[in-house]
Amino acid sequence: MDKGKKGMDQKDWWRGAVIYQIYPRSFRDSNNDGVGDLPGIIEKLPYLASLNVDAIWVSPFFRSPMSDFGYDVSDYRDVDPLFGTLQDFDRLLKQAHKAGLKVMIDQVLSHTSEQHAWFVESRASRDNPKADWYVWADAKPDGTPPNNWLSVFGGSAWQWDSRRRQYYLHNFLTSQPDLNFHCKDAQKAILGEVEFWLKRGVDGLRLDACIFQFHDKQLRDNPPAKVVDTMSVDVSNPYGMQRHKYDKSRPENLKFLQKLRKLLDQYGASSLGEIGDDDSPKRMAEYTADNDKLNQAYSFNLLTEQFSAAFIREQVEDMERRLFEHKTPGWACWSIGNHDVPRVATRWGKNAGGPVFSKLMLALVTSLRGSSCLYQGEELGLPEAELAYEDIQDPYGKTFWPEFKGRDGCRTPMPWQKSSDYAGFSDVKPWLPIPTTHAALAVDTQEKPRESALNFSRKFLAWRRRQPTLIHGDIAFLDAPEPLLVFTRTHGKETLLVAFNLSNEPHNWPLPKALRNAKALDGHGLHGGVLELGKLQMSGYGAYYGRI
Repeated sequence: MDKGKKGMDQKDWWRGAVIYQIYPRSFRDSNNDGVGDLPGIIEKLPYLASLNVDAIWVSPFFRSPMSDFGYDVSDYRDVDPLFGTLQDFDRLLKQAHKAGLKVMIDQVLSHTSEQHAWFVESRASRDNPKADWYVWADAKPDGTPPNNWLSVFGGSAWQWDSRRRQYYLHNFLTSQPDLNFHCKDAQKAILGEVEFWLKRGVDGLRLDACIFQFHDKQLRDNPPAKVVDTMSVDVSNPYGMQRHKYDKSRPENLKFLQKLRKLLDQYGASSLGEIGDDDSPKRMAEYTADNDKLNQAYSFNLLTEQFSAAFIREQVEDMERRLFEHKTPGWACWSIGNHDVPRVATRWGKNAGGPVFSKLMLALVTSLRGSSCLYQGEELGLPEAELAYEDIQDPYGKTFWPEFKGRDGCRTPMPWQKSSDYAGFSDVKPWLPIPTTHAALAVDTQEKPRESALNFSRKFLAWRRRQPTLIHGDIAFLDAPEPLLVFTRTHGKETLLVAFNLSNEPHNWPLPKALRNAKALDGHGLHGGVLELGKLQMSGYGAYYGRI
């Protein structure tokens, strides 16, 4: 990264960074097999650099049977041939750094594929060297599973294995057995897999499902949830009906994260942990506190269907309060979209806001205190894709169809060229169809228009880089009426006033007297917000930035 970029230093580059998530299967297919790959990412590095993001996060590209599209790793130290080679990754890393981009990779440490050599050996007998590397348990006397733990993907979290005549734990698919982190040899081995990539020069890790790494040794039943969790899982999923006291977020996990942090610090790499829990803000604060565990935690709290100024304020304030309960507060990373949830233009915008809404959302998530993750296609304003059942690939979607249609609607390939076959993603039929609505928003259609969502994204993120207060400043919300979200960001002697109208109707609001002398900032590319005679005058989906 360019050392001259304001608001960033090399050691803590991640603090306040904008991280662009790449889902490699769907980014760019360079060899025309219908699936995106690492050379495809390399090809698009100039595009990525043009977005003025600070880093790219590449979802799993490791060797895998692809039962969960790479989140089921069969070899941590190799690139799956579907995505390329280790040499391709090294080339990607080198060229990304040359383009000023940090590189973060997904690490799936809590579980492996059932095809991983470790599990093949572990399931072979009860007395082999890796017998205890996974979570095995005897059946109850009546043959039923050891306890009531549920899989995120539906049904029991236990699968019977006829070889050992025991159950093994899988918090996700049955083909994703959980590693036993109570086993020191397994811990040591998994840290070795991490170090393999650190030695290659990655700048950081995004840690998938990092609260699942330990389980209760006594295998106690989870109690029922006092309030059904609909934030981490869909309302149709019984997983949310349990309080997950014993199958995740165990206290032993903190010590493991401290070990992991020491390893990362040796290589100057950072960590971003995925945390979706019964009380995510509390867990995020705990996992990032004291500067000896995670550098930052990835929030699910803005990835829900709920959308209002009050809801966003509540989530951010709750997170802030929990962070500052610790002597050395941690750091949050906000996101409004990823490869697991419907796209924000549909989920929050109801496909009615168009590019104006998409611009507002990008500005909003990158103006909160913390870092932010942008999911590929958000800079284009892509809506959720509607797929027929026969096109669905996601096993999660197949299980809960039709109430929950799975995650494929946000995973369809990136549209690069409107008039090309398959929108310039590939020359052959891709693994998921590309909707005509996406082709109409292709990159080449947005390159020239100054007011396009793409060019706004570039302009806004370049402007944000020049605002250290938006990167490092404290945040305080004002008691504005719906649908206005109004807050200040303060850093040193500077205070910025930030306001968003979350509806398509105009709204006016008289500011508190102490803020009425704010002077409008320009250069950010947003419109629709004016401060006149002490009153914020906001057009539909308008925004205002001012210096007090």
